[in-house]
Amino acid sequence: MRAVLMAGGSGTRLRPLTCDLPKPMVPILNRPIAEHIVNLLKRHGITEIIATLHYLPDVLRDYFLDGSEFGVQMTYAVEEDQPLGTAGCVKNVAELLDQTFLVISGDSITDIDLTAAIQFHKEKRAKATLVLASVPDPLDFGVVITDEQQRVRRFLEKPSSSEIFSDTVNTGTYILEPDVLDYLPANQASDFSKDLFPLLLAKGMPIYGYVASGYWCDVGHLDAYREAQYAALQRRVQLQIPYEEQAPQLWIGSSTTIDPTACIKAPAVIGNNCRIGPRAHIEAGTILGDNVIVGADADLKRPIVWNGVTIGEEVHLRACVAARGVRIDRRAHVLEGAIVGSLSVVGEEALVNPDVRVWPSKRIEPGAILNTNLIWGHAAHRNLFGQRGVSGLANVDITPEFAVRLGAAYGSTLPPGSHVTVSRDQRSISRMVSRSLIAGLMSVGINIQDLEATAIPLARAVVPTLKVAGGIHVRVHPDRSDHILIEFFDHKGINLSKAHEKKVEGAYFKEDFRRAQLPEIGNVVRLHQATELYSEGFERHLKLDAIRHSKSKVVIDYAYAVSGAVLPQILAKFGCDAVVLNASLIQNVPSAADREVLLSQLGHVVEALKANFGVQVSANGELLILVDETGSPIRGEMLTALMTHMVLTDRPRGTVVVPVNASSAVEAIARRHGGQVIRTKANPTALMEACSTNANVVLGGSGEMGFIFPYFHPGFDAMYCIAKLIEMLTVQELDAGGGPPRTLGQIRAELPRVCHKTITVRCPWTVKGALMRHLVEIHPSENLELVDGVKILNQQHDSWILVLPDAGEPLVHLCADSQDRDWVEETLREYRAFVQDFVNREQGLQEVSMEME
Repeated sequence: MRAVLMAGGSGTRLRPLTCDLPKPMVPILNRPIAEHIVNLLKRHGITEIIATLHYLPDVLRDYFLDGSEFGVQMTYAVEEDQPLGTAGCVKNVAELLDQTFLVISGDSITDIDLTAAIQFHKEKRAKATLVLASVPDPLDFGVVITDEQQRVRRFLEKPSSSEIFSDTVNTGTYILEPDVLDYLPANQASDFSKDLFPLLLAKGMPIYGYVASGYWCDVGHLDAYREAQYAALQRRVQLQIPYEEQAPQLWIGSSTTIDPTACIKAPAVIGNNCRIGPRAHIEAGTILGDNVIVGADADLKRPIVWNGVTIGEEVHLRACVAARGVRIDRRAHVLEGAIVGSLSVVGEEALVNPDVRVWPSKRIEPGAILNTNLIWGHAAHRNLFGQRGVSGLANVDITPEFAVRLGAAYGSTLPPGSHVTVSRDQRSISRMVSRSLIAGLMSVGINIQDLEATAIPLARAVVPTLKVAGGIHVRVHPDRSDHILIEFFDHKGINLSKAHEKKVEGAYFKEDFRRAQLPEIGNVVRLHQATELYSEGFERHLKLDAIRHSKSKVVIDYAYAVSGAVLPQILAKFGCDAVVLNASLIQNVPSAADREVLLSQLGHVVEALKANFGVQVSANGELLILVDETGSPIRGEMLTALMTHMVLTDRPRGTVVVPVNASSAVEAIARRHGGQVIRTKANPTALMEACSTNANVVLGGSGEMGFIFPYFHPGFDAMYCIAKLIEMLTVQELDAGGGPPRTLGQIRAELPRVCHKTITVRCPWTVKGALMRHLVEIHPSENLELVDGVKILNQQHDSWILVLPDAGEPLVHLCADSQDRDWVEETLREYRAFVQDFVNREQGLQEVSMEME
């Protein structure tokens, strides 16, 4: 059986707790209400759950993901434009409901026997069964009256006091047959109690009421929220408490330390990684979340304290609620019924009087007395992670204090005592940021293996060898010289998954940091053999005899980056004597224009020395541009095609992984060599993951992003690429019988001729989704590929155009590919005009909507 979890509620009556949190995600005993409902469903054998979402849908979706961590399978349906009501949201997923199903509210706490209710429904052969409960005050609920056979005869949604005719109320849990949804209109707001059930009753359909025993509470307002917490704590409702019961009715999480002089009375819950200070007094009925700090002499009587709250010395809390990340400073008082919204600060000796509500991200000044609600202002948090990690203006966005918190957030997602590597480029700003990250990591009990200044391919390559939990690399952003880029790796050296990124963001924004005790503070070890470990990888995967006997003369321009301190050592070790340019380390980062000047100089040197080829290395060892024997650069799509040809010549029938926007020349080359092509999303993480998870991958990446050799390590690596290129040219020369080596210019001339062109068009963030949806709607599905963006295929011309939203800017990229240059130019003109017209039309509609409001 499947269940529909109605989780779209905004919880306006629970403000300020739900200003930045949907009501089903409000915690009871430190776990979201929705998690308790999921656990209830699982206990009764229901593991296929469809969650209908509306308000802040990503919060619940990011928490449960696919549900596997909770032992269920989660599917999501988001009401995009407006709420569809209790019945309308279920009608919206009718195609997924082909047999008897259960509907349950995501904002109630209950332990009712669902198995018995389902059995009752089947025995009665009902079309609909309402699960009912008896309550002392039914005014806020739908009242239901049944006959002796428990068939529903009458009900009234939320009656007045003069209309009460029963104390049996609707719990919002229903067991339904799928054909009852046929009575509901599609894409319209409708309600079970107001619309569907009266209609079924009027038609004489068999509707029954099952009066459930057990506990049920609709967490619809703040008093009910507190009542549900205390009922769960007193075991009047059977919920899973995620901590060990260390004494009767006293649940304490892992890694929590309690001073011997502290006094704690049961029942109480204290979460993971908490610290209870000397002489703290915690009364029965208190609930403390994870990562809570309680200062010395604090006095807590029945407060509900969420994750990451800091409670200062001599603070008094009385039956109040402190939401996530709140800080309550020394000697402050928060009294009965008061609510302090997330990330707010209550200053020293401030007083928050009974029933006062403080909205999120507010600050109450020291000594202030608050008698009225402090209404919230807008506090916007951008996502930390972009397409390539965390980036921002150097020493403006990415500051030492930011880096400390970021390091603590990342470290808090790893087990205590884990080891990670930290590395950087040679710039002073990168050293400052990396040391701040190290401080944050140490503060949460993470040990550091410091690689210091090194190239990022080396940093990725050694992660699996060192058997660490992950790594961090700090560098000046390769595309923006005034920005810092911080990249995080997993234990394989691949960029963190989106799910892990979300965990880091959650810990950062909630300030949900684990604080290590003094003996648990992390250690730092400087690792000096990283280059040697990296070099050993070269030895394992390259044909060293070919490199040693190579007659190729190579000129390498390191553009003043740290790769110039790594690769020359390795090539010299293998007997390859390359001409080195600009290998010294400087603090000032060459701009894109500077690199173009250096590239021109490289071309002249290659020509003058009659070298076989030249290479410019950039992006701290990830990217390269080749220069052929005539001094002409090979970059972008031409470089992608050339590397594909070289590698598949060396390893025929291999698989090549490229981004969705790469030229179709890649497929043409793969066909020549019996190879295969896999296309991924146009971002580095997707390429790394695809290279790692697919079999027989011999090359990944592109000229724009760099190249991956997954049998060596999962990251982009220009340095290994150079050595591999020398090897492949030499081997191919020997295979040709020792004749004159083929030049890169000759190889380039033999590549397939494809016209591939990209232009960029402005597109506001608010229009991107509508544009993509419209493109999908107006083109036949058989002509579409939706790997990333919308790719429209033209079978007649064996061509395509890709409309790809930019991940970090209000732009879309239009990329056309064909053997017909005229088709490319005409199609780009057509789609540029289409996008511009669509943007103008949508913005006009938005302006009209704002005026009407």
